[in-house]
Amino acid sequence: VCMVGTALFFLFAGLAIACAVSMVYHKNPLYSAISLVGVFISLSCIYVTLAAPFIAAVQILIYAGAIMVLVVFVIMLLNLEEDRPLNRLRYLYALGGGLGVILLAQTFFIFYAVMKAPNHVVDPNTTAGKTMDIGRAMYSEYLLPVEIVGVLLMMAVIGAVILARRLAQPQLELVVDREEELRHHEQ
Repeated sequence: VCMVGTALFFLFAGLAIACAVSMVYHKNPLYSAISLVGVFISLSCIYVTLAAPFIAAVQILIYAGAIMVLVVFVIMLLNLEEDRPLNRLRYLYALGGGLGVILLAQTFFIFYAVMKAPNHVVDPNTTAGKTMDIGRAMYSEYLLPVEIVGVLLMMAVIGAVILARRLAQPQLELVVDREEELRHHEQ
């Protein structure tokens, strides 16, 4: 049973890494967003293999659902062109490569430290990470941060609607001007 769990863990970890590479590789931001959804789903499957079903469900609902809808909404709102030259920030390639090597070294160090650490037995009577305790903490001890996040998300949606209206207003005026020109040409 332990070998199957380990194999599934590494399978989903590889899938998450492949989706992350795909996310960085694509030039189209919409394809990158879809690859990011793949990363989130893979991470959710990893949480299931680690016996954390609540965190897996939250990962799917919040990140793969709500946050990605917001990201796709912003991508569509910005209406990014695919013809932009990417050579403007060429120096960031070396910086990103260096930071990637540092991250890889850190990952191997943590993997080595976890393999050397003695295995700890988890007490089944502990309540840390259970759904009732997380809910109780969110709506008692951490109520203010939860409310602040709700207000910030509402402000982001209102700001996006206002920006969309401002961007749509000149286009609407342009359409009205063209219709008036057509009427004058017909007469």
